[in-house]
Amino acid sequence: MSLLDHALKVRENAYAPYSNFKVGAALRTADDTVFVGCNVENVAYPEGTCAEAGAIAAMCAAGDREFVEISVVADSPSPVTPCGGCRQKIAEFAKPDTKVNMHTTDGKVMTLTVAELLPGVFDAGHMART
Repeated sequence: MSLLDHALKVRENAYAPYSNFKVGAALRTADDTVFVGCNVENVAYPEGTCAEAGAIAAMCAAGDREFVEISVVADSPSPVTPCGGCRQKIAEFAKPDTKVNMHTTDGKVMTLTVAELLPGVFDAGHMART
């Protein structure tokens, strides 16, 4: 099953009663393990948690710390890019040349590298003097 297939499948589990905007994400580690996540909203925080963050959290909970590709899918007119917080999380757990695939449910796709998605990323090197 492709990353897109995994993301489409988990997207159906999203909890989006306020926005009705379901998002699914799937990432693959170097050993071909796939982790998935979907967005989850709640009344106090209607924006909810993001699908990408959920997939990364699942990866970390399993003890992995790096992924080699990620796909995100939403039912939108054009591919939806990850939010700022998720871009930082993606950059934390992937190399700059890692592919980030953004899909619509009707087949549009945009692929960027992590470096293209988040130029000037804050990383551990910025704290070298502490």
